[in-house]
Amino acid sequence: MAFNRFFGRGRDASPTPPPPDELDARGHPDADDDESLVAPEEAPARSWRERAEAVLPTGASTGSKRTEALYGSADAVGPTHFVSARGCRVIDTDGERYLDCTMALGAVALGYAEPKVTQAVIEAVSQGQVSALSSWREVELAERLCAIIPCAERAQFLKTGAEATSAAVRLARTYTGRDQVIASGYFGWHDWSSDAAGVPAGTKRDVTRVPFDDLGALESAAAAAGNALAAIVLEPVVEHEPSAEWLARARTLCDAVGAALIFDEVKTGFRVAPGGYQEVCGVTPDLASFGKAMANGYPLAAVVGLAPLMESARRTWISSTLASEAGALAAALAVLDWHFDADIPATLAETGREMRAAVDRAIDASGLHGVHTAGVDTMWLMRWDDPARESRFLQHAVREGVLFKRGAYNFAAIAHDEEALREIEAAASAALVALAEDEA
Repeated sequence: MAFNRFFGRGRDASPTPPPPDELDARGHPDADDDESLVAPEEAPARSWRERAEAVLPTGASTGSKRTEALYGSADAVGPTHFVSARGCRVIDTDGERYLDCTMALGAVALGYAEPKVTQAVIEAVSQGQVSALSSWREVELAERLCAIIPCAERAQFLKTGAEATSAAVRLARTYTGRDQVIASGYFGWHDWSSDAAGVPAGTKRDVTRVPFDDLGALESAAAAAGNALAAIVLEPVVEHEPSAEWLARARTLCDAVGAALIFDEVKTGFRVAPGGYQEVCGVTPDLASFGKAMANGYPLAAVVGLAPLMESARRTWISSTLASEAGALAAALAVLDWHFDADIPATLAETGREMRAAVDRAIDASGLHGVHTAGVDTMWLMRWDDPARESRFLQHAVREGVLFKRGAYNFAAIAHDEEALREIEAAASAALVALAEDEA
């Protein structure tokens, strides 16, 4: 039964999430508690989306959570704000419940509000989140990362993946004394990697972008850069695994001119493997960035790498006031404990395969063409021949209670249990049938 948590009156009444005892271990609201959920006497005059658009320049601080990014158009119908997230389920500001396949853009691999991680964070912040000194957890986490990530001899913490990859590029440029960078992948919004408005033309000239897994383009770019090459920066996995030649050639090209090879492992770290894709592909970079699932949704990232390059940090400046705040470090240590106790990537891969298979069955049963699943099992996607059809599907799925990701990626989580998999298949099937009826 849907419910509404606007207990206060007036147009700006704030939603109150269900207390913890109303949710079971997987994040399912207890059915027996529905009777206590009272709808408001007065509906808010403005929706949360309208309020957001009045005060946030794009309606959401995270670009991928803007309405048009979520659903394909700014006027699409679908939830935009949540009040509770547990397991693989979220409750929005209207009290509607959804099963989430996006898992906060891949930042959560265990499940929302995972109890062990949550407890570790509570214990850490209760002792003081920050001080004039660094948290001891910074040292312990760095030691543990250096023990499991192939390229890691040193580690430095930041708050976002974009920061960590930008730091890696600065370290490479400092170490080599060069400017030119070859890049393949998505690295966030910072100037060095962006072609957006407001980025100086000179900054753009120092970066050559090449398509993923395009060996010829990579070799041509390296030849053009010559001895001015500071680094090749790659996302090692972009919607599919690369050819072995792609990463091996990047390694060889860097070695030939003394440039640094950088892997952006923000998505792949602690998901494909704890140590990232470098742990399984046989190619070790000089530097790498990690984030997202490393702290199960808490804001933490790391740049790691070989000692000589990392110690270039003493000759440049990389710093953030809250880089070593205790809560996120504690979350990451708890995540590492999970990985020590169980093969989390193997479970994510199996769960991802089952999620994809459920959607594949729904596609086959619907008889629709122009859509199929693709990608790595732990981070899979739906490919559509028409963005407008994809948008309509997403909105139909929302009405069925499931949040799928527009574009890449849907992320498997430990919290996606058998019940969740059944719901994913049922929602995908109903949404595809509704789309077919739209097009009949």
